[in-house]
This record gives sequence, C-alpha cells and structure tokens, in this order.
Amino acid sequence: MSSLLRPPTIRSAFGVLDRSLFSKTVNLAAAAVADKKKISVWRQKLQSEDTLLAFERIPGVVAHPDQTLAAQGTKCLLLNPKVKAEVPETWTSSLQDGVASKEIGIVPYNLSLDYDYWSYEDVMKSLLPPDLRDEHDGIPGGFNQAGHVAHMNLREAFLPYKKLIAEVILDKNPAVRTVINKVANVGTESEFRTFAYEVLAGPDDLNVEVRENDCLFRFDYSKVYWNSKLEGEHRRLVNIFRPGEVVCDVMAGIGPFAVPAGKKEVFVWANDYNPESYRYMDENIKRNKVDQYVRPFNQDGRTFIREAADLVYAASTKGEYVVSGPSRKLRRSQHPNSNTTDKSMPNPKPKHTPIPPTISHFVMNLPASAITFLSHFRGLYATREELFVPHTNTKLPMVHVYCFAAKADDDTPLKDICERISAELGVEMKLGEAENAKEVSVLETRNVAPNKRMFCASFRVPPDVAFAARV
Repeated sequence: MSSLLRPPTIRSAFGVLDRSLFSKTVNLAAAAVADKKKISVWRQKLQSEDTLLAFERIPGVVAHPDQTLAAQGTKCLLLNPKVKAEVPETWTSSLQDGVASKEIGIVPYNLSLDYDYWSYEDVMKSLLPPDLRDEHDGIPGGFNQAGHVAHMNLREAFLPYKKLIAEVILDKNPAVRTVINKVANVGTESEFRTFAYEVLAGPDDLNVEVRENDCLFRFDYSKVYWNSKLEGEHRRLVNIFRPGEVVCDVMAGIGPFAVPAGKKEVFVWANDYNPESYRYMDENIKRNKVDQYVRPFNQDGRTFIREAADLVYAASTKGEYVVSGPSRKLRRSQHPNSNTTDKSMPNPKPKHTPIPPTISHFVMNLPASAITFLSHFRGLYATREELFVPHTNTKLPMVHVYCFAAKADDDTPLKDICERISAELGVEMKLGEAENAKEVSVLETRNVAPNKRMFCASFRVPPDVAFAARV
C-alpha cells in the first residue's frame, strides 16, 4: 500500500478509542472528463496503463471538486498518487494528449478518509505497538462467531488492549453485537466443553441464532459447545450419509450433524451427555421438522454406543417406519392451478421408509477423549452376525472418531492415532483406507493451535470387535 493511503499511526491509551484521530486527507490528482459520455473510454485507457487509483472501497469515479462543475455533472477519475496535478512531467502520454485535446483536465483532488474507511486490520495496526505485533506475528484478528456473538481467545500480551480490540470488532462487523473472551480452556472447567468467559463489548446476551447447512439452530452459547469453523466438516460427513441409513451420533451437541442428516431423510439416534445440549437439540430437531428421523437422547456416550445398536434393532423388528409425502416440487406441479398439472396422473402416494436393523455410521465428535470410548464397541452386535456380510449385503458400521494430535511434516501423527485406536479396540489397526479390513483413513480437519491439529479417523468396526461377547 502506498504510504499516502495508510492510516495514521495512533498510540492510544489502553481501552480508549478516539475515532476522530483516524481522519486523513490524501492529496491526489484527478482527470476531469469534459464529456461524461467518454468517462468509460478514458477509464479503460488509463486503467490499461496503470494510471488510475486502484484501492478497495475507494470509488474510481467521483464528482468534480469544483462544486459548480459538480452540479453540472462533471466527473473525475482519481489517478495514481505518482501523478501530480501541478507537475506535468509526471503525466503519462495519454494524459498529456488528453489535456492537449481538451478532452480532460488534470486537477488537484483532496480525498477525505475517516475511521469508517479503514479495515479492522488497518485500525489495529495503528493502535497496537509495533513490538507487540512483531512478537505475536500480527494482530489478534481471528474469532469464532456464533450468531451475534464474536468469541475471542486473546493471548496474555493482548489482554491490556482487550476492550479496545472488542470495540473495533463491533465497529467493523455489523452482524456482531457482543464480543466475549474465553478465560479458560474448553474442557478444563466443564465436562460439557463449555467455558468461562468475560464480556468485552456489547450486552451479556449469548442466546444466539445460527444458520448452517440449510438448518436453523438456536441455543445459549454459554451453556453448550458450538464451533462455526466446523461447518465444512459437518457438511462433508453429512454428504456421506445416504437416505434411509441409520447414523448414531454419540456426542451430538445441539445437532450440527444430526439435524442436516435428518433433512436428508437419514435416521439419526442423536445423544449428548450435556442436559442443556440435549434440550436445545430437541428444540432444534422440532424447529427444523426432522423429528420423524432424528431421536434425541441424554446419556453417557459409553453406554449409548451399544444401547443405540439395540434400540435401532428393536425399532426395525417392530416394523417402525417413517411416512413422508411428495416433495415440495412435486406438490407444486400437482396443484390444481399449476400449468404443469397432468390431470390423468394419480395423486402421489405417501412414501413408507422402514427403519433398517443396523447402524451404518457412528459419529464421535469429542476430540479430546472420543478415542477412549472405542472399547465400548466390543460386543456391539454380539450374537447378531446374521445381519451382516456374508449373510447379507450389509457391512459393519463405519466409525468417524475425532481426535487431536501434534503437528508434524510426516505421517507420525496419523500412525499415532492408529495406535491409540488399536489400543482401545484391542485389535491392530493400520493406516490405510477405511473400506479395507482393519485399516483407518485419517483426515486433518482444522488447525487448533500452532502445534495442534484436529483429525477425523474413519474405519469399519472389525468383526472380532463387533461380534465379541459383551462384558
């Protein structure tokens, strides 16, 4: 960026934001186009030779600085700062030719910028001391947003500036009304992955509404776990599920996997140990009208793993099913006033989808400890071998377990994950393809910290685990 268009350097006192100090006037030159019909012609010509001012959020075409000419509709093209109105030697040949032909005139133009123009990064670079920025590789810019709440995790060195940082975040993010800062690590103070926080700016209102993967979620952010950065991972896994399958979501939270899966007509047995998560999940299931497909539970995930397998089997043997009507598109086409209605076609009948006897996928999104739950898969389908290959075409369930591991440039973390899975299952599992027997595919899902990554390990439950005797 040209130094002319950098914000002023301001060393404000802790917690004090004087927006008026960010006002700045930049002296530029502008090409006044005599015939407004030729503005686009001159714009293309000057753009091709890199003579126009090219900065985001600054309009290229402005009114003439002379109010009389501006009232007459005369427009100007802002020029690169290297062009000086009073120094013809800085004019390009196109500018000189335009002036000579009287098609344009080169005039001084004072560009006024204020606090609203500068981005969050611009403002913080002006406010924070350079040594602090260098030491911590930039500025504290990242936050996890849940509805109107911006959730920060500020490092200790930035804490003296926390109110200032929060105030600027509110200014520069219209959708944010409350800024909070985490004051303890997730899981260190609550078994439910909730965290202690302080409000840095805005009202202490953490009742939020979030839209994700075509679903609406409402919840109290202070009482449940939610991470908007996982939206892509939620979508990836839901896209793997097929309508009519059964998914067991062992640590379902408020339903970011379960509710979108239900919209796909996937049966989901969704469990969370946190009573608040269970309550909001139940509400979100009903709110998104997927209660036919998604059943909420509030149990310890260790006992729920085998109980879910038994409950699904019982529902199937009792002949439970879901009745669904025609799609909205088909209903519209069959409406009496629709031009596409075929009067000879019979009305579509409701579809009956039976619950299958087995679970196709287990989801275990508790990365700090989910792997330790795997021992409870032993005996998952004890005495029910006839439900699976080779007696039927049904494969044993696929498990998707999330976990943390250290960052590395080789596959050491992936092998470490496989070893941890093997230790819990009591069966040796190797790194490979999830569809292959006793192999695990491991996918990195996101960075958690400079030396910490989150992974999703997927594998099919080995037969000697699934059919082992229950203890």
